[in-house]
Amino acid sequence: DIPYHLLRKTNRGILHPSKEQMMTRFRSFALAVLATAGLSSQPTHAQDADIVDVAIGAGSFNTLVAALQAADLVDVLRGDGPFTVFAPTDEAFAALPEGTVESLLDPANKAQLVSVLTYHVVPGLVASADVVALMSATSVGGSDITISVSDAGVKVDGANVVQVDIGATNGIIHAIDAVILPAAPTAVETQSWGDIKNRF
Repeated sequence: DIPYHLLRKTNRGILHPSKEQMMTRFRSFALAVLATAGLSSQPTHAQDADIVDVAIGAGSFNTLVAALQAADLVDVLRGDGPFTVFAPTDEAFAALPEGTVESLLDPANKAQLVSVLTYHVVPGLVASADVVALMSATSVGGSDITISVSDAGVKVDGANVVQVDIGATNGIIHAIDAVILPAAPTAVETQSWGDIKNRF
């Protein structure tokens, strides 16, 4: 039952689904993909807890929280938002080449750390039902994150989305199993940034 206003008529008088209707169908398909992959699409709302506190309480984002503290981004993600965070788990950080986390947390590399972390944050509230309908999303750092959907699930820049719709008062978190990296820094590339990229 497709509402008439969602249909367009060709010059032959044949009714075809509009872009809005096609997007609705795609979302339904994508949600089925999420279910098949074992990912819940129902937001888990954390009452009176912002993104940072939700991440702390989850117990699986400790390295991310430490990185946010080192980058002085905690207050930003405690702000009004809303924000959508593609949050690497502790296992994702642990899987990085030896020395990478230490390099990122080095105060001398703070600008690079900020660039990496802001690449994981998208402005606005983007729930899983919206994520799966996108091909890309622009991070707060200005770079585009590639999004792909398949029978195996959802990926952002090659990282698997392993948990979705972790709700907070100022946004939402989607857990991913790898740290993603912007193709280029937002500022002039430095030798330290090049060293960090070469570790991935």
